Amino acid sequence: MANRRVLVKRRDAVRNIRKITRTMQLIATARFQAAHTRANASRPYSEKLAEVVSDLAAAAEGIDHPLMRQPEEIDRSALVVISSSRGLCGSFNTNVLKVATNHLDGQEKEGIQTDVYMARKKGIAYFDFLKREIAQELVEIGDMPEFGEIEPIASALMDRFIRGEIASAHVAYTRFISSGRQEAEVVQLLPLARHEPAEGESKRAVDYEFSPDPKELLEELLPTTVRLRLFQAFSDAAISEQIARMVAMKAATDAAEDKIKLLSREYNRARQTAITMELLDIVGGATALA
Repeated sequence: MANRRVLVKRRDAVRNIRKITRTMQLIATARFQAAHTRANASRPYSEKLAEVVSDLAAAAEGIDHPLMRQPEEIDRSALVVISSSRGLCGSFNTNVLKVATNHLDGQEKEGIQTDVYMARKKGIAYFDFLKREIAQELVEIGDMPEFGEIEPIASALMDRFIRGEIASAHVAYTRFISSGRQEAEVVQLLPLARHEPAEGESKRAVDYEFSPDPKELLEELLPTTVRLRLFQAFSDAAISEQIARMVAMKAATDAAEDKIKLLSREYNRARQTAITMELLDIVGGATALA
């Protein structure tokens, strides 16, 4: 039977851990709500922009924009990987880094070298451990990314793509689907794919009068689309990270509560055993004196 003092110290230590995990859970909940509100505020704009760009591309027949052109005979690409700056967020980093390394391995098998743009410290530490090369470390991007922080990255990728330095650009991140579902995936940023109606979706017949002409508008809107897609990836990753941390800290808090109950039962047993032994000693002593 464990010593009662040891059990009391262990129970107090677990109670302190429970306070910390509970606090971190509440903080993650507040940050999730803030990130979710920001993402929802920008979603109507991004959806409408995609709709307008699709209509413009359909109206501008024979368009040949550099961002939509598929380069040939270029054996280099770029990959932006969005991890987290801190741990204690369950499998969030594990999942996104796994899909990123799988993508890199697939590109390598095809003879394509990939420049990795790694966001935040956990991904940097993991790639350092694997001895994988990182082209650029994006440690300055905060947990709540601003559009101004993401725009230079997207602009640099577009410049490299237009100059013919890379044949494609992708981003590995955790896509936010709902509060109960997030998926790590790799999506293509460049070249931009032409919009094709989904199966069963009718083509929208929209008669616009453009001023200036569609090609000139696309010169402005297509780069904005790339920047917005990358920003949306960072926003989704921020939401998913806070959800993962909420779940992890909730599980840790529940585990701490179960451990406290177990230690309390062990302490009560040890205390009852000690009382019983003392009573037996008293009874034995009284019997010996009788």
